[in-house]
Amino acid sequence: MNIESVKSLFRMFSGEEDSEKYAPLIELALSEVEKMILPDADKSDVRLNFLCAAAANHRYRQIISSRDRTEITYAGKMLSDGKDSALAYSEKLLRDYLELCSDLIKPQTFTFAGI
Repeated sequence: MNIESVKSLFRMFSGEEDSEKYAPLIELALSEVEKMILPDADKSDVRLNFLCAAAANHRYRQIISSRDRTEITYAGKMLSDGKDSALAYSEKLLRDYLELCSDLIKPQTFTFAGI
């Protein structure tokens, strides 16, 4: 994975201009993704950069939403119900990239079957 590419993608996903102050989030996402990669997978695949940036963006959105649960509307502020929040969209983006990288990473779901 290319850290500069991940930082650039994080800036695009999050809308933040300075990715350096979020370096710990990006490093956390890098380590998370590295643990998910299959042993025989190509670690230089560009899709992993997108997955890492989406994971960092999702953590960033979790932090931001934990501080502020209001949503700004035309009429003013109101409590957000969460279904159309930036956090919900960041989670959808992360799921999409997990699906896109499914052939490179370990399965993220486990189904327990009993007899």
